Amino acid sequence: MAFSRRNFLKYAAMSAGGAAIVDTPFFSARARAEAEGGTARYVPTSCEMCFWKCGVIAKVQKNKDGVDEVVKLEGNPLHPQSLGKLCARGQAGIGQLYDPDRLKRPMIRTGERGDGKYKEVSWEEALSYTAENLKKIIEKHGPHSIAMFSHGSPGDYFTNLLSALGSGNISFPSFSQCKGIRDATWELTFGHKPATSCERVDMRNSRVIVLFGTHLGENMHNSQNQEFSQAVGNGAKIICVDPRYSTAASKASMWLPIKPGTDTALLLTWINILISEDLYDKAYIEQYATGFDQLKEAVKEYTPEWCAKETDLPEANIVEAARELGRYAPSVMIHPGRHVSWYGNDTQRVRAMAIINALLGSWGRKGGLYLPPKGKFPSYNDGAPEYPIPDEDPVIKGNYPFAGGEGLTQVVRDVTITSDPYPIKAWIIAGTDLLKALPAPARTREAISKLDFMIAVDIMPAETVMMADVILPECTYLERHDGLFKIETRESGVSLRQPAIEPMYDTKPAWWIASELCKKMGLDDYAVKDSWEERMKRQAKAWNVSWETLADKGYVSIPDSAAPYITPENQPVFKTPSGKIELYSSKLEEKHFDPIPKYEPTEQPGEGMYRLVYGRSPVHTFSRTINTPFLWELMKENELWLNKKEADRLGVKHGQRVRLENQDKVVSAPMLVKATERIRRDCVYMVHGFGHNSPRLSKAHHSGVDDQELITHYKVDPICGGTGMRVNFVKIIKEA
Repeated sequence: MAFSRRNFLKYAAMSAGGAAIVDTPFFSARARAEAEGGTARYVPTSCEMCFWKCGVIAKVQKNKDGVDEVVKLEGNPLHPQSLGKLCARGQAGIGQLYDPDRLKRPMIRTGERGDGKYKEVSWEEALSYTAENLKKIIEKHGPHSIAMFSHGSPGDYFTNLLSALGSGNISFPSFSQCKGIRDATWELTFGHKPATSCERVDMRNSRVIVLFGTHLGENMHNSQNQEFSQAVGNGAKIICVDPRYSTAASKASMWLPIKPGTDTALLLTWINILISEDLYDKAYIEQYATGFDQLKEAVKEYTPEWCAKETDLPEANIVEAARELGRYAPSVMIHPGRHVSWYGNDTQRVRAMAIINALLGSWGRKGGLYLPPKGKFPSYNDGAPEYPIPDEDPVIKGNYPFAGGEGLTQVVRDVTITSDPYPIKAWIIAGTDLLKALPAPARTREAISKLDFMIAVDIMPAETVMMADVILPECTYLERHDGLFKIETRESGVSLRQPAIEPMYDTKPAWWIASELCKKMGLDDYAVKDSWEERMKRQAKAWNVSWETLADKGYVSIPDSAAPYITPENQPVFKTPSGKIELYSSKLEEKHFDPIPKYEPTEQPGEGMYRLVYGRSPVHTFSRTINTPFLWELMKENELWLNKKEADRLGVKHGQRVRLENQDKVVSAPMLVKATERIRRDCVYMVHGFGHNSPRLSKAHHSGVDDQELITHYKVDPICGGTGMRVNFVKIIKEA
């Protein structure tokens, strides 16, 4: 907008004593609206186009019919996860809000499961129907026979419902299909996760950043990408270990196109080099770590010469990368990554990454990984009673001793199929498309066929949603209250989600849906007392946060909570059995796993086959945004990255369409070839999330190719239970 001197002075005058001028022009939603004459409202909220929860300011004006309309979304400069900017996905939130394909009313299935036949019903009928069916299942099989799969904020409310019922079978794809191994592994090593939502990486002060398959610039984590850009601008050395020349690799001083599956070999060799050449931080290790002597002995066999043969990387580059890390330590990092479930032996790979960060002294040091902030938040349950103890032990951890509290989705699916140790007869699916998230989608369909009842809570009519017995349409993030959200970056803070407009159509916020189901199930004590907004106000008071300030600014920091680096007065606390960084893990040893990582070779593709590698797009979030109008215009389909020499050998031209056939004879739809030198010859790459089969998604329907249908094989990590999905191989079939 045009920002005149007169408006600037209005903002300044309305700030508290002028002290907030540094936040101009968006230090106050109220002040901005008043300065502009009141023709628009500005609503600070939190984005949910991905999980990053960026601070957003929604501009709302009345249209020609006098109805409030969101006309613009901007980043909130006060919020540390947006820093005043939004990515393409965040700016496209308006497109999701006004997407004509949105779920609009509750629906009950009238035909066969999966045939798409539904009738629209009232909320009273939908909720009564849902409660009646759940009661029947509980009466016959017990509450443990109800399971939940979730992603995003809806999960909080339905976790409350299932816990109140007495079921502990609650799982999130974010653990076993994404970041769970990383979190569990860093807890084993440091006693802390490397992140709450955002990774605690001090990239803007880093001298060397190593990325193992972390596609910054493509996996569009807003504030982290801003810091990565700062690091590049400041001259940081980027070392990118990736079989594909990604956007991040294009900024690198060293690209290491590693043979897929050999990353642990490289990491263990780097550990050997750092120790044998005295490049590690001796004082740091002596003060804060245990198990160094065992580590030193264990890695001697991993020589640069051996590593070069195993990884297909030049020996000189292997050595030089390790020396660069040692040269600039401790202002260096191996980025912890996010999606780390690759090959089924991933815990030990991520352990090796954590150990290198320890050797370099980067945990708690400037330019490394900063310490958790000091601001603490008391637990708050708004006076609800304690949850009952589940009548049966949850199955969500399977036989994997270090599986986290978020549960293993594939284990819940397997138990649903086998009824071992007991039947699971109902699923609640909130905000996740399981057919696009879990490997081996045929098994997901088989599990669904075993259910007596399935509930879907979502915004869009995706494939999994359209297999449900009842569909409960959630309103978008721009139409509801959520939160309060604990924000933990370099400081602690609080943000909120509040509606810019009233819910459209006959949609409801997830808190209301879950609360009404509590009442229908006779669990009134666990229902929301009045409204979620009033609950948020009570919670803000309990946290000593001004609701008025929070609602006006969208983010409030906790004073004196920032303590990112180790100092004599700010010593790190390691919540491990030894109270130190565990290079040699006593917990792993207790469970009969290797206490120090060992290299385990990964199966390689056979003749005529390529390893299938997948990744993200900067304009899409998983599969959930493919139908969003603005984003679909930017990227309507995915492409197959194929090495140029392989394309020439196969007689395949750039822009030609081919099919892929995997090792289990599953054949894809035709897709465009991107013939490029930016990928190794032994693998192919495609962006995840495309190829929707739901005809109600008018734009996403059959746009691009579904990588998940080709991921029929997966290998489970024996320590944490993560599903390694980069173990599928494909051959290329030319279209006639």
